[in-house]
Amino acid sequence: MLTSSIFLLPNGTFFVELAIFLVIIWLIGKYILPPVNTAMEQRQEHIRSSLEAADAARADAAAADDERRAALDEARKQAREIVAQANRTADQVKAEMGGRGQAEFDRILANAEAEVELARRRALEQASTRMGELVLDVVERIIGREVDAATHRDLIDEAVAALNATGAAATAGSAGARP
Repeated sequence: MLTSSIFLLPNGTFFVELAIFLVIIWLIGKYILPPVNTAMEQRQEHIRSSLEAADAARADAAAADDERRAALDEARKQAREIVAQANRTADQVKAEMGGRGQAEFDRILANAEAEVELARRRALEQASTRMGELVLDVVERIIGREVDAATHRDLIDEAVAALNATGAAATAGSAGARP
């Protein structure tokens, strides 16, 4: 009677429960944990590859932005050279011809402005085309499958329109700053 009242002494059910507990732990370790670990590793690899693709896309976008800025800077430089040349030519004509010189000056200036506008449009078209290609490439990398340019033309046109709006705003800002 004394032994049945002491809770520290194990009885037969304790050993059965311990055996069942150990069997359950072994079954979980053998059959449940390996698939869960495999699924977790696959998910981690997928996340890592997605992050790498996003980093590559970010780098491509930065490179495209640098290319666009370089093209615009080159167009501005050429425009300044054209305007400077037109101004020099106009000054010569004005000195030589007097009254006729003013009409020639206006014509040359209009031509120079037209050439500047043409150079700016060409630079924007080149940047727009390159941006469209990069957007398509970035989208393909992010979603992991090939994207049909004809099917997704609206996405490409939207990116090009945004680029053109940015270029028009920059041009309007620089045109308003002229004396």
